[in-house]
Amino acid sequence: MQRLKYGLLVAVAASSMLAQAVGKRPNILFILADDQSPFDLKMYNPESELDTPVLDRLAAEGMIFDGAHHMGSFSGAVCNPSRHMIMSGRTVWNLPHSKGPKGGGWVGQCPEDLVDYTMAAVFNRAGYDTMRTCKKGNSYAGANGQFTVVHDSTKRGGTDETGSAWHAKQVLEYLDQRAASNDQDPFLIYYGFSHPHDTRDGKPELLRKYGATNHKDKASLPVLNPERPAPALPSNYLPAHPFHHGHPGLRDEEKVSGVWMNRDEATVRNEVGREFACSENIDIQIGAVLAKLEAMGELDNTYIFYTADHGIAIGRHGLMGKQNLYEHTWRVPYIVKGPGIKPGSRSKGNIYLLDTLRTMCDLAGVDVPEATEGISFKPVLEGKKEQVRDVLYGVYCGGTKPGMRCVKKGDWKLIKYDVLDGKVRETQLFNLADNPEEFIKEHKGLANAKPKANQVNLAGDPKYAGKLKEMEALLLAEQRRLNDPYRLWNQPQD
Repeated sequence: MQRLKYGLLVAVAASSMLAQAVGKRPNILFILADDQSPFDLKMYNPESELDTPVLDRLAAEGMIFDGAHHMGSFSGAVCNPSRHMIMSGRTVWNLPHSKGPKGGGWVGQCPEDLVDYTMAAVFNRAGYDTMRTCKKGNSYAGANGQFTVVHDSTKRGGTDETGSAWHAKQVLEYLDQRAASNDQDPFLIYYGFSHPHDTRDGKPELLRKYGATNHKDKASLPVLNPERPAPALPSNYLPAHPFHHGHPGLRDEEKVSGVWMNRDEATVRNEVGREFACSENIDIQIGAVLAKLEAMGELDNTYIFYTADHGIAIGRHGLMGKQNLYEHTWRVPYIVKGPGIKPGSRSKGNIYLLDTLRTMCDLAGVDVPEATEGISFKPVLEGKKEQVRDVLYGVYCGGTKPGMRCVKKGDWKLIKYDVLDGKVRETQLFNLADNPEEFIKEHKGLANAKPKANQVNLAGDPKYAGKLKEMEALLLAEQRRLNDPYRLWNQPQD
């Protein structure tokens, strides 16, 4: 294995001294939700019933990314590789715990001292104060421990002490301590939440607003309140996915409290209401921290990133979890506000979460460790580029192998499934400009979905045979480039 050296410490120190000489270095506030589809938010889905006035204001004062993605997962706990990628800037098959065929063996190229080149370690050496609060577990423990101040705990309850307000309290108290000590060092704060990940025990007043209850009786279905209607079904809701997703016994699809294996209208609408209750509470807690930064005079000199570790289905396409590659789950919300970013701007970006670290370094004038594989999207933030890459790759193989793969270029997206020892081998081809919700033939006839003739899976249409061949070649090229150790049934077994 390669091993990085500390030779770039001198360069980092020089960069920090130069930044201090020309002016105050920017602060960074990185905010991470746990399980949130971009389509939960009005800025991505105007029909959404979720209220997030703070995030809406953040977006109005910064830039929204329409093409932000997590790269994928080789584990049912999708958040685990996702958070490793955020912290290290490494691609999915080049992480410390990437697994090859039959679940064994490290498949990529990864420095053995990678932890020394993760987010907090890099910024510590550059003279930043670093603080973190987030959930415990399913993350990169070594990288998390590099933060100077750490207050991690999993908080998914319906009170201030057991829910999202606890994470806000940790940040607010940290900022109070900085103010009291007149700390002038720039800061990097990792402000993570444990919600809206299940179990989605929302605060009572927010549950009432969204017509939801913390349903816990497996033997019954939730009862919807006609006086306080729960959110409508997602437009691409299905009562069942048309074929098996390939991960038997998957927790998110079978064992989530309040849902289990039910996909009826009442269950899905109630669960969406619970999701929204938890998400609005996150919005409130973000507002408290932004108000504090403004009162301290730090807000205008702070880059604020908002995103999620991955999306989530919650009824879309008949699925509930994050172990799929549809847009509602493969894409993530992503907003950045800060010095030099045009208010109210919007870009495709075509970024991965793993690009975050390199971009932070670029914005702060901090040298990027050579272990980082991401691409800086600072040029997008500055309005100089629309996107940083043309082709995007996604993977899920936490269940039976080789699993699911997808690739996207322009308006076109390919998803392939090779699971259950070859029992399920499916191909989906979508033109996202024509069919942004990835409707498939099973959506026809549903009261809330009226797909047009071209809003279907196009993989079997002879008119698109050439496009299908092109997209399959792109997928194989990305698999090879990114050290994907698996091949699908109709690919060369190299």
